[in-house]
Amino acid sequence: MKHLLGLAVEWELIPANAARGVKTPRVAAGRVRYLQPAELHLLLRACPEWLRPIAGLLAFTGMRRGEVLGLRWLDVDRRGERIMLPQTKNGDGRIVWLNALACQVLDSLHAGMPTERVFPVGGSVTAENVSLAFLRACRRVGIADFRLHDLRHTAASWLRMSGADLQDVAELLGHRDLRMTKRYSATVT
Repeated sequence: MKHLLGLAVEWELIPANAARGVKTPRVAAGRVRYLQPAELHLLLRACPEWLRPIAGLLAFTGMRRGEVLGLRWLDVDRRGERIMLPQTKNGDGRIVWLNALACQVLDSLHAGMPTERVFPVGGSVTAENVSLAFLRACRRVGIADFRLHDLRHTAASWLRMSGADLQDVAELLGHRDLRMTKRYSATVT
């Protein structure tokens, strides 16, 4: 607002900038909420059976909901223990390395044809239903103020707490700018 009023003064549309001298409030750092391992275990057990592998993969890889729901079997390289995402939210492709827990989740699923989705969307499995069922599971076990996207924060926070380099975490999450990833540094003690 201050900038727009400054331009209006410069263009002689108004005599003075009424916002001049007003201090802009600082924007709070992004919200970082993550689970402890025991909480995640409890939460996964509270999820409906169809949701458990989705939530598990989100927590163990740091992938976004849309990336997991759009995942095809041809994107999964079990031998190389990685998922190759051809296009992500920021338009780039990226590789997501799989830890042992993520591998267990994928191994528990029946691999379909290469072009089939890992989690066939439709019926119960829609983006909205995944988020709603997840919130209900959180309520059932008394986990407050936790959203599906916070599983991504959980993965990043656990990586940072285990000593992972900030740049490596940024690459895994697909962050172009380290400032986004630095939010997880606060979790490292």
